[in-house]
Amino acid sequence: MNPKIGNYLKKSKWQKELKKLRAIILSCPLTEELKWGKPCYTFQGKNVVILQGFKEFCALLFAKGALLKDPKGILEKPGQNTQGARRIPFTSVKEIVEIESVLKAYLNESIQAEKAGLEVSYKRNPEPLPKELENKFNEDPGLKAAFYALTPGRQRGYILNLSSAKQSKTRESRVEKWRRHILNGKGLHD
Repeated sequence: MNPKIGNYLKKSKWQKELKKLRAIILSCPLTEELKWGKPCYTFQGKNVVILQGFKEFCALLFAKGALLKDPKGILEKPGQNTQGARRIPFTSVKEIVEIESVLKAYLNESIQAEKAGLEVSYKRNPEPLPKELENKFNEDPGLKAAFYALTPGRQRGYILNLSSAKQSKTRESRVEKWRRHILNGKGLHD
């Protein structure tokens, strides 16, 4: 047990629920770490599951949840653009206890997926590049190189952010706004 996790749990609104989820996770051969300020459980260095606390619920997030069979239909996408991760939200210890055996099965399936080296098939930039970004790439090859050196998720984050602007002028100003971030190898939210 990682002592840093205990400190995280003490500060959470969902203390009882997260402690129960932690106990279930630790019954599996996973390593407990603190990543991104959250309890993260890994298998041979690969992220398997993360404990999350929100205002309305806490959740168990499976890093490669899209690979799980989910016969109970309890996994959900955390966001509309999420490709690989899936989570199960909870608002009480009772909910966790009711599906404890299912959670253990999903955890074991996730571990088996890591053992087998399975990977989620991510769509690489399914959205087209905004023309304003393409124009900036033509002017600044260094920006283009830095953008394509980013992880697919970070690239996609920028594309979605830029594409959401209705006016070309706004897209151009966003490219300028994020230029330094991209050149520094950072994602939109880093």
